[in-house]
Parts: sequence; C-alpha cells; structure tokens
Amino acid sequence: MGPDEAAHNPFLSARLPVLRSLLGGAVPTTRMPARAHSGEREAASAPLDAGLGVAGLPQSGTGQASLLTGRNAAQHFGHHFGPWVPVRLRPLVESESVLRRAVAAGIPTAFANAYPAGWPGPGGSRRVAGPPLAARGAGLLNRDHRHLARGEAVATEIDNHGWRHRLGFAALPEVAPQAAGRTLGRIAARHRLTLWAHYATDTAGHRGGMAGARAALERVDTFLGGVLETLPRGHLLMLVSDHGNIEDVRGGHTRNPALTLLAGPEAVERSRTLETLLDPAPRILEWLGA
Repeated sequence: MGPDEAAHNPFLSARLPVLRSLLGGAVPTTRMPARAHSGEREAASAPLDAGLGVAGLPQSGTGQASLLTGRNAAQHFGHHFGPWVPVRLRPLVESESVLRRAVAAGIPTAFANAYPAGWPGPGGSRRVAGPPLAARGAGLLNRDHRHLARGEAVATEIDNHGWRHRLGFAALPEVAPQAAGRTLGRIAARHRLTLWAHYATDTAGHRGGMAGARAALERVDTFLGGVLETLPRGHLLMLVSDHGNIEDVRGGHTRNPALTLLAGPEAVERSRTLETLLDPAPRILEWLGA
C-alpha cells in the first residue's frame, strides 16, 4: 500500500476498474489502508506488517515462507532474505505450509500454477520460490504445459508468453488476462482451497518505471475480473503480497504495509483478523475448519 501521491504510486493513476469497484471506487493507501464495501461482493482491504519485528527491508524468500506457514521465517533465519527461499528454510515451507496442512486435513486443495514437468530437476536449484516449494511438499506440483494447453492451469505470468517464447512451447495458445482469470476461477470452483502465485508486479517494481508498473497492475486487475466471473459466490478470494515494492516507483522494496484484499463471504469481518504476514495461513485453515 503506497503513499497518497500520484507522482509515485501507480495504483492512483492505473486503470483498475475491478479493484476500485470492489472497494467502492477507491484504492487503499498508507493514509487510508483499511477500506470496505458491500457491493456485488463484500470486499475489504487490510494492511499487513511485512517487517515482523526484524530489522531491514522485507524480502520475498522469507516473506513467502512466513505467509505460507504462519511462522516468522525472517526471525528464524536471522534476517530478511530473498528473492528465493533460503535453503535452510525449505524444509519448513515443504512440511508446514498451509497447503500441506490442508491436504493432511482432507481438504480438496489445488496449486493452480503450471511448472515444467520434473521442475526443478534432479539436482534441484538454488532459485526456488515459496509457492512451488509448498506445492511440492503437499504433493500438488502437478500441472505443466499439458494442463495449460487444456485450460487446466494458469501460467505464473498470467499469459503464456514465457512458456511460448522462453521455454519452447510454441504450440501453446495465447491467453488473454481475463481468460486466464476465468480458468483460475474454474479451478477454484472445484476445490476448497486454491493457491496461485504471481511475481511480475515485483519485477515491475524493481524496474522502477511508472509505465511498467501501471501495465503490471492493470494486467492483474483484468485477470481478477476474469477470476470473479467464474468464482462461485460462496468462495472467498484473498489477494496478498509478501512485501511492498510496486506501490512506490522510486525503486525497490519498501517498509509499507503489504496489500491484502478479501472479496466474498464475511470479507470485512475476516479482514479485521489480519495484521501481519503470519496471520493468513492460520486464518485460512481456521476458516476451512482445519
């Protein structure tokens, strides 16, 4: 959540009709982070503390580990670390993630991102993000290019450009953001818990340009519109970030509150139970009755 300054915060000038309609025409900022609206879907925003009492700028690796497990990964590791989950924390993410615990409780759960078959390879990799690590630990890293082709998975970048032009799967169809969102909504409709992860907004924040930041936010907004078209009314949508970055184009990570959005049943009341990155995982399990 960024400052109330249009010169620095792309949320204020980007075309975000879905986000604005959910929150009554406004976007959350550091001046007014908690917003609520009872429109077609009840929705609310909440600011999450990403610092967790640890000195320094929040980073993706420990931030994702904290979000996924409810454990203070930065404190456990000794400092914030990123962009990848540090090797020492990977067993924690694989064994204690919200995905692993939901599966253990018998809850129908999905990881909607597609990853290349066999990823990250027999030798592993030092560059592993938290969501696929959690999915692997839960036995849910099971969607690849074949699922993308059938409309049964969503690419990390939303569209299939990276798969087509960097990974060599040129036969995959082009997918517009809204259509990709509809796919995610359909996947979620068949499960009680679904996780999908996106990183391009972080990349845009690091590049520091207003035009790129607006474009990244607008793509996500269009994608969210597609999700809401096919997501059943009884499902709760939670959008959450692991740290601040894109909300201030002056460059790099920030200590601003991490943006959180809830849309669906009891969104306003549930948003009041979220204060730090440690809260989403246990609250999700609580709401699922696990």
